[in-house]
Amino acid sequence: MLKKLFSHKKTLCLAAGALSVLALPPYYMLPLLFISFSWLLLCLSKATSGKQAFAYGYWFGFGWFAGGFSWVGNALLIDIAAFGWLYPITLFASGAFFGLFIGAPAYFTYCFKKPYAQWLAFAALWVIFEWIRSFILTGFPWNLLGSVLAFSPQTIQTTALFGTYGLSLLVLLGVSAPALIFIYRNKISATIATSTILLISIFIYAYGAWRIQNISDETSDINIRIVQPSIPQAMKWDNASLENNFLEYIRLSKSQPLDNIDFVIWGETATPYPLDIEPQYRELITEAVPPKGYLITGLVRYEFESAYDYRPLNSMFILNKQGEIVDFYDKSHLVPFGEYMPLRKFLPDWIKPITQTVADFKSGKAHKVFKLKNYPSFGALICYEIIFPAQIINPSNKPEFLVNLTNDGWYGDSSGPRQHLVSTQLRALEEGITIIRAANTGISAVISPTGKILAFLPLNHKNILDVTLPQQLSLPTLYGKYGNNIPLTLCLVNILLALLVQKLKR
Repeated sequence: MLKKLFSHKKTLCLAAGALSVLALPPYYMLPLLFISFSWLLLCLSKATSGKQAFAYGYWFGFGWFAGGFSWVGNALLIDIAAFGWLYPITLFASGAFFGLFIGAPAYFTYCFKKPYAQWLAFAALWVIFEWIRSFILTGFPWNLLGSVLAFSPQTIQTTALFGTYGLSLLVLLGVSAPALIFIYRNKISATIATSTILLISIFIYAYGAWRIQNISDETSDINIRIVQPSIPQAMKWDNASLENNFLEYIRLSKSQPLDNIDFVIWGETATPYPLDIEPQYRELITEAVPPKGYLITGLVRYEFESAYDYRPLNSMFILNKQGEIVDFYDKSHLVPFGEYMPLRKFLPDWIKPITQTVADFKSGKAHKVFKLKNYPSFGALICYEIIFPAQIINPSNKPEFLVNLTNDGWYGDSSGPRQHLVSTQLRALEEGITIIRAANTGISAVISPTGKILAFLPLNHKNILDVTLPQQLSLPTLYGKYGNNIPLTLCLVNILLALLVQKLKR
């Protein structure tokens, strides 16, 4: 039976990678990871060359990323007649490129000949390449393996210690441990594998339960209102709908009294007009501003070099009751192929009609902190800026809370918006900071410094969400202090242990 399976190892690695996607949010089918990752490690232990080990890892990665990033292609279906044909190409490209980030760790794992050493090394190398994925070619650290434990606040609290990368390391050591049983087939390997799984599970849950129990849930006197109009993406920028969309935001904002509200918050590009150069709309928007507080809205603003030379910026404005723009933030980490086209001028002519549909946004400065009178300091992030561990704040100038404006309407009713929310939870935990998330179509939410979702509006649900912020808006965390030095050090220790095991006679 095993011989027949091994004759199709690459195909099965592809299938195992695709199957593993069901362990990610929002599905959380964790037992599948024990099957898929044990299979991958078993294949690596049987590899006869680095090239073969790379192939096993690459095809596993192809399935993992093609399936895990499948929601990205939904953006092409907004205008299916023009871009629908690109959908399968997107799936293939995701698997083909990002598969390299698993093929490479598999290749280096082959340098370790003993299965115990391979087990330790592969877990560390996987995490190192997760970290590399966060910055290479501007980075896209989506679906970090540690996110599979986000089904409960208790199971992700260790993120405050080691970050999501550290949680990925613990998960991978646990789910791949059963491979040792099949490789060695003796009591020692069974004991080591079982003990590893139990110890990791007990540590993760016990620490999480203790931490949550010992952190106060008291509320402050700061009241916010998140507005989620759930405007379909196909209508959001339709010229005939722009003003109605704008008025709908205003209507929802004042659908309940504003007297006790401190902040009304709209999502990314919620305002379809550049308020700094169109005062008539700035006057209208004052109806949605609370008497004693502020309105925060996303919009596209423009910087003009001349009357005909300008650059758009994906921005956030803060407005007071008088309609004055108190402050603003410009998105600093732009989305390649969404907000700008890499190497645009070098592209061949045949593809330019497609690439011209991609805007050419200008980036702003990161880690801006707002200090409004009578309110705690806060920072701002727009859309996927929230997915980057250790990059969302400046530790030397940490705000008390964060506002994250986004628009996930591009991706429909898919795993994408739900995984985006999980990324926000994990960043709140890592940095120990309250995050307010306002999304056009959802999921809007307020997340505590312990990663708890205090309140939320479901996907594709039109409503407002009134929430009182936690009294303890931020907490010190080990990861917040030392950042990725912690998980990378753990990976280094793991590799050193693998080298030690490699030298042992038995």
